Amino acid sequence: MPWFTTACPRNCYSTCGLRVRVENGRLTAIEPHPENEATPEGPCLKGLSYVERVVSPDRILTPLRRRGGMSSRPRGRGAVRSTGRGAAGPGGRDESARSADFEPISWEEALEEIAGELRRIKETSGPRSVLYYSASGTKGLLNGVGSTFWRLFGGCTTTYGDLCWPAGLEATRLTLGENEHNAPWDLAHARLLILWGKNSAETNIHQMEFIDAAIAKGARLVVIDPRRTETAERAELLIQPRPGTDGALALAVAHRLIEQGRIDHEFVAEHVHGFPEFRDLARGHPPSWAASVCEIPVSHIDAMADLLADVRPATICAGYGMQRYTNSGQTVRALIALLALTGNLGRRGAGWQFANLQSHVFDAVRDPIAFYPPEEPDGTIRVSISMARLGRDMRAARDPKLEMIWVERGNPVTQNPETPAVLEALRALKFRVVVDQFLTDTAREADIVLPAKSMFEQSDVITAYWHPYIQFKQKVLDPPGQVKPESEIYRRLAHRLGFPADEIARHFPGESDAEIEAWLEARLEPFPGLTLERLRAGPALPPGHREIAFSDLVFPTPTGKIELVSEEAAARWGVDALPRYVEPVESVRGSSPEGGDSKGVRYPLHFMTPNTKNRIHSQFNNLRMIREVSPGPTLSIHPDDAGARGIGDGDRVVVYNDRGRIVVPARLDFGMKAGCVCVTNGWWIGEGGTVNFCSKGRGTDMGHGAAFHENLVEVVRER
Repeated sequence: MPWFTTACPRNCYSTCGLRVRVENGRLTAIEPHPENEATPEGPCLKGLSYVERVVSPDRILTPLRRRGGMSSRPRGRGAVRSTGRGAAGPGGRDESARSADFEPISWEEALEEIAGELRRIKETSGPRSVLYYSASGTKGLLNGVGSTFWRLFGGCTTTYGDLCWPAGLEATRLTLGENEHNAPWDLAHARLLILWGKNSAETNIHQMEFIDAAIAKGARLVVIDPRRTETAERAELLIQPRPGTDGALALAVAHRLIEQGRIDHEFVAEHVHGFPEFRDLARGHPPSWAASVCEIPVSHIDAMADLLADVRPATICAGYGMQRYTNSGQTVRALIALLALTGNLGRRGAGWQFANLQSHVFDAVRDPIAFYPPEEPDGTIRVSISMARLGRDMRAARDPKLEMIWVERGNPVTQNPETPAVLEALRALKFRVVVDQFLTDTAREADIVLPAKSMFEQSDVITAYWHPYIQFKQKVLDPPGQVKPESEIYRRLAHRLGFPADEIARHFPGESDAEIEAWLEARLEPFPGLTLERLRAGPALPPGHREIAFSDLVFPTPTGKIELVSEEAAARWGVDALPRYVEPVESVRGSSPEGGDSKGVRYPLHFMTPNTKNRIHSQFNNLRMIREVSPGPTLSIHPDDAGARGIGDGDRVVVYNDRGRIVVPARLDFGMKAGCVCVTNGWWIGEGGTVNFCSKGRGTDMGHGAAFHENLVEVVRER
């Protein structure tokens, strides 16, 4: 019964190091890899469910083609609103969809049809009529083969920005110079922990071990979140600001620290650029002002200022949801300023934890998403479609218009903002190809669906963004049915399209395991000590790893200091050089440009759509194992808001605005801030409806992020 080293490649903080057992060609056990000090407790429920996922009866095992050809596809805007009453089978989805809408075909047929469409489009409209959409469903060096294919094809159109974290990435880069933070286990040395918009107990579960270790040694915990989460149960102070107002809270805390002279004057003088200007900004934002803006007591602001002034070292761990607003880059800059004022950077147990990209040694540019140019210099690939405005930008594309989309590692119908616009844009295309393991909402819109490998069916090397390890995701199973790894799909398609043989040999690994590993070894070659043999034994730290980020107190910014004033922020993004607070565009206190009158009058509730421990966005909930604990979506609503609307616990309610609607059961929750309602994201349409029926496709103030958490709705009982 052999055990193998591997690692989970999902877009998750943990990127767990794993050991898996295979018996008679079947995955039978999963346990933690002891060499990964960041994930010693091993996989979560999702990780354990891989035993079911790889053999799920719903896996796509052969190429599929829409029955009746392209003429049978859905068109226009029809059926784009969820009623919450999908014809769901045991897996939470319409089990008849595969037989009703698709038919199995051979790889020969699938590749010939795709190649034919690509030739036609290239000859008649040009290669940029093809949109290459790749998301972050899985990580790995072999994902780069896709971009190589489209370059050799002659180019294409692709996306810029990201749905996850770029506003925070860019704000951190502008302020500190680089995105890195202390090793996860250093958190146990903190004496003050501030989890700002982060529910680690559900979304970063291994971090909780280090938090609990710090608390056991006397550390203090503050949680800032409009919801009373599982994480908040451990806190001595829970602050529940109005969503999108975190920057106002940070400025008020800074005001109090500066006003009372309780900052680290020596640290500020030596390592902070722009303090006099920031001091003047903070003076105009007293706690009384922030209490009104954030809808919190002044006493909470004072309590937080006291803790930051008196308890050190302090670490702020910021979540990603908090920076998905139109003002979120400036918000993150204001949060980091609190650490600069109190000297909590570059020291053991202190710092800013948002993204640790020290393992990203293979990236040509660190933080590529945060400042990716809208147009590449060579013009080969037109980067013109915003991930934040995907549907509307696709429809607006001209010279040429888009005719085809290729989707891999993503489910844009469910996960991109403004689902109705995404569906409309997809249905307007002439040809759609989706590569996936399951018939997701996006796959159901396709003309051709190609089966994707699981994480156990091809070797790869992966990095992480919370811990610093580089890990080997080792092949332990042969792909079932007719499944082929994506690199092999591209290689076969490249041959069919007549790409030069030498280019194919140079860029695309062969089909055998030995050829895949040789391709990976070539990528590791520039880094002494990083070999597959070394990684087979367990996770490895990258060259030059620093356990304490910025321990030399040198910050790679233009001034070499922490920049509270950033001229680059102003020049690049058109924001104030200081982290000034601006009210979100869609706000209960103001008007939305697309709304006519105030959104807050017609739609007075903040619609929160956080992650959950049971899914990674839209992945895993189709598995029966997960459905046992996560049977369907519910709306969390404060009893005061429910009572005002005549809503009782368990009543089916309509969550709506002028963009869309979903229908779900209500759950009364005293832990929810009044004026806020919540449905976790990632539900498929057949499971009750994606929350993005109601979201708006907007960009963040910097970094080309998606501000889709800025979302006002109304809730009524279903009639």
